[in-house]
Amino acid sequence: MKSVTLSTLQAYKRAGETFSSLTAYDASFAHAAAAAGIEVLLVGDSLGMVLQGHTSTLPVTLDDICYHTRCVARAKGASMLMADLPFMSNATTERMLNDAAALMRAGAEIVKVEGEAWMAEGVRELTRRGVPVCAHLGLTPQTVHQLGGYKVQGRDAEQANAILADARALVEAGASIILLECVPASLGRAVTEALDVPVIGIGAGPDTDGQILVMHDILGVTHGRTPRFVKNYMTEAQDIAGAFSRFHEDVKARRFPTAEHSF
Repeated sequence: MKSVTLSTLQAYKRAGETFSSLTAYDASFAHAAAAAGIEVLLVGDSLGMVLQGHTSTLPVTLDDICYHTRCVARAKGASMLMADLPFMSNATTERMLNDAAALMRAGAEIVKVEGEAWMAEGVRELTRRGVPVCAHLGLTPQTVHQLGGYKVQGRDAEQANAILADARALVEAGASIILLECVPASLGRAVTEALDVPVIGIGAGPDTDGQILVMHDILGVTHGRTPRFVKNYMTEAQDIAGAFSRFHEDVKARRFPTAEHSF
């Protein structure tokens, strides 16, 4: 597989072809995911929950993300590497620039930041300096306490319209990818159709340009309640490599997600 870049993902969107994404936190799993054909690897702040045992992503530090980004970068193969800006990286534009620079030096090829249209200035300044940005909308785990828990977002027309408007504003500011989490499938489709940039979904229905899941979830080692949008691929595979391959193949063939994994 040739190295996956933003141009690759944009070509997929134009062609109506989907792409797969998984979280990765170390070299061994990154190598296995890349070998299975996974196009985008995310060093997510989800590591706070699945690796460190926290109840949210908030305790994760920039140093944590940088460390795991360096690990994954050494074994990512042809996959594109995205890394999360941790909690409060979006506090000011200056902090976004500094934190994003640290992640890019660690090996990230695009940074992901949670927030809404108010982040436009920061996104604009990052892209001016050559830092590609993925804007994370919908359920944003870093604001879980403000949201009152891990709840589906955009269920009513007002919320849905706000998310769509935020997505448009952030793309206009320079965001190269939009990631939608836990929104109704109808909203996932509407945002995907409205934008020229790739849209990655997690619990956002079957019509987004790409699909992402947390690696631990598809391997069936989720702590606590399993989210509706998760599928345990270890029940269909003999080993981890097989689970990664089945996930990738299901996404490419649009067999995942189905209605049972959507809202």
